[in-house]
Amino acid sequence: MLKSGKNYYEILGVTPDVENIQLKAVYRKLVRKYHPDVNPDGEIIFKDITEAYEVLSDEKLRRQYDTINGFFKTSPKNENSEDVYRKTFRKATEPSFKKETKRQSTLNEKDVAPKKSNEEKCEKPFTDVINDIIDGFSKKNSKKKSKQEIKAQNGKDIYADVTISLKESICGTHKIVNIVQTKVCSNCGGRKFINGSKCTECQGKGEVTTHQKINVTIPAQVKNGSKLRLSGEGKKGINGGKNGDLYLKITVAPDSFFKIDGNNLICEVPISPFEAVLGGDIKIPSIDGNIILNLPEYTKSGQVFRLSGEGLKKNNLVGDIIVTVRIQIPDKMNEDEIALYKKLKSLSGSSLRENLI
Repeated sequence: MLKSGKNYYEILGVTPDVENIQLKAVYRKLVRKYHPDVNPDGEIIFKDITEAYEVLSDEKLRRQYDTINGFFKTSPKNENSEDVYRKTFRKATEPSFKKETKRQSTLNEKDVAPKKSNEEKCEKPFTDVINDIIDGFSKKNSKKKSKQEIKAQNGKDIYADVTISLKESICGTHKIVNIVQTKVCSNCGGRKFINGSKCTECQGKGEVTTHQKINVTIPAQVKNGSKLRLSGEGKKGINGGKNGDLYLKITVAPDSFFKIDGNNLICEVPISPFEAVLGGDIKIPSIDGNIILNLPEYTKSGQVFRLSGEGLKKNNLVGDIIVTVRIQIPDKMNEDEIALYKKLKSLSGSSLRENLI
């Protein structure tokens, strides 16, 4: 025999004379509100309303429950079935779980047994009702997920380094940059699986990685450490989203001849002994070609010369080329050259080291 101290009618918010079709509608509404998948705090309530529906939806169990707890059908005065139905739905949103005192009744089972209607005979089993509701949740969640999946996503930015020479930084140049590009797999559309198996194109990653070469124009007068932004050359956007950008960090490689000091170019140039003594024009390398430096007679080693306006051009300012000359003896000389040096030695009337002591 069924025993329970709970008032199932109050739990569901219905009256003891509720018809099964109304009972089912109320239960569905409560499940949608308190199912743990929707309301994590409603687990206890969900168990109570499920227990109540299991008993009241079963004709035999309900008859036993009503007999034990003294419930019987009543016909509310001045209220038609539509009013009762509306009240039932209002109560369904505010279920109460207070214990109700058992009322004694001497009615037998025949007096309180509810008659079966045609709708009750065609009702689904209790498990089918639960499955229908859970299926509804699943469809709702899947719709939300599909909306998220089709939401446009902008592509991420890509960063790369480019090294150029000093001349390239001054005059500008073109460079081929290799970047790693990722895009959504066209075979599976980013879903990673096809018919339950990993996509053979992306190996279940949802993305395909490719190496791409981009021809980049480096502008003139670019500084070391500068960053160039190439719009739309980053990772591809998804579902109509914008492509990311490509950021290039420029590194100017150290030059073997020139050093940079602001807008000035500093260099050191070797000269021969006879150039130092006799003076004359010598060629000095520059960014745009060779320029002429006029050495005076008796030029000393370490002497500094400034070539105005031949340096770097930045911010409407033009620098200079600063040249330090060093007298350098050739590693090898022929016999005639050695003979001349011997003659110079014999002709020399002074010593460079006379005043050292």
